[in-house]
Amino acid sequence: MNSQTSTGAATDRLRPNVLGVAAITFFVVSAAAPLTAVAGGYPIAMLLGNGIGVPLSVLAVTAILLIFSVGYTTMARHISNAGSFYAFTGRGLGSAAGGAAAYIAVLAYNAMQTGLYGLFGAVAAGVMGEFGIAFPWWLWAVGCWALVGIFGYLKIDLSAKVLAVLVAAEYVIVVILDFAILGQGGASGINTVSFTSDAFLSGEPIIGMLLCFAAFMGFEATTIYSEEARDPVKTVPRATYLAVLLIGVFYAFTTWCMVLGAGADQLMPTLGGLEDPTIFLFILSDQFLPFAGGIIGKIMSLLLITSVFAALLAFHNAAARYFYVLGREGLLPAGLGRTHDEHQSPHIGSLLQTALGIVILAIFAGTGQDPILALFVWLTNLATLSVIVLMGLVSFAVIAFFGRRPELGVSAFKGVLAPLLAGVLLITIAYLVLTHFEVLTGASPALSIGIPILVPVFGIVGALVAYQLKKSGSSRFSQFGANKG
Repeated sequence: MNSQTSTGAATDRLRPNVLGVAAITFFVVSAAAPLTAVAGGYPIAMLLGNGIGVPLSVLAVTAILLIFSVGYTTMARHISNAGSFYAFTGRGLGSAAGGAAAYIAVLAYNAMQTGLYGLFGAVAAGVMGEFGIAFPWWLWAVGCWALVGIFGYLKIDLSAKVLAVLVAAEYVIVVILDFAILGQGGASGINTVSFTSDAFLSGEPIIGMLLCFAAFMGFEATTIYSEEARDPVKTVPRATYLAVLLIGVFYAFTTWCMVLGAGADQLMPTLGGLEDPTIFLFILSDQFLPFAGGIIGKIMSLLLITSVFAALLAFHNAAARYFYVLGREGLLPAGLGRTHDEHQSPHIGSLLQTALGIVILAIFAGTGQDPILALFVWLTNLATLSVIVLMGLVSFAVIAFFGRRPELGVSAFKGVLAPLLAGVLLITIAYLVLTHFEVLTGASPALSIGIPILVPVFGIVGALVAYQLKKSGSSRFSQFGANKG
């Protein structure tokens, strides 16, 4: 039983009953960084992948994630634990597998979080430089690091309110451009060629699919907030489906409008002729929204900075909660399993994530590494691979969990067929990411092996830590991933 503070709040417990469907959805949509994906990720997916077929690739990825969500949300109705992937894997496949998933999740969310500092620094330096404010990328990154650390330390609902404003602004500005393109008939008329099989199979469809998949990272974090959700049995599944559909429909619609804006025949020559394909969206903005001296493009540039900040804040909160859960359950030092007396935030985990962020920032900046091509690309692709592996594990954990509990009355579709299909698809995608890692990251052959190998290394370490906990006779071992909400 938790002790009580003078205010009556349970100590060392996350703040309960503060996040509704909308708040959790904003967290996961923020992690997906919609404007960042549209401006930075999708032009590259078109250039290196399947060009005009990217909108259909987005819909295909959305379908895969919806299939995964069937088993994921069904299990979420029975497990309320901020450990998310770790908790699901532990309850389904056993505590050793749970330990492996726990450490892979720590790797994933910390790699994604730290990698995004490189993107933030580069974007902020570029955008603010146009306004005559010139500072090196790492100084902008450090400023963002401090602000994210402060928000992560405070009450979770404060972060939710900040993200709600930032994410809403991102969607509004991009949708304005989308309808401007449609309203003006694009470059050569409105058509649906992007949704044909020929378009989907053009170029390098595997690369296109993998880069589209990376743009959804963060959607799966709904269950991380289950201990802080209002009525998590209903809130978490609803937020999961809403996040997948909102992100998927938005990306498919916007990438289709981007194709129309350039013209299907001219998309690849246009992208190929750009020194930096990430300026494509801003070129479209200047072309279709040229009024007031290109004010929309300038606003979009500023919102691109806040988009990356929103993603950083969302992933920081996720990483801090993983540290908290693993400290609470004995897989990391127990001090991490404490929450703040007033804010009921995982403040120790937040501080640890903040410390790791500045150390890695210092290493990359001190060695003169490129903030985009090294810090951002290497670490976020490592995170993407890690999350795909975790989703595959969770899919098979769902089958095992309900297979041992026929009394729960879960249908064969939800408990076996959907998670089995999702598991096979996700493990296949993980293999494709692994075999195409050099193309996706531009890393050297040695790094293309050395970076992905961290995933099994962390998994083995996590399993060994769990085994040592079992060997010590700790009762925590049998309780891995148990309900804490």
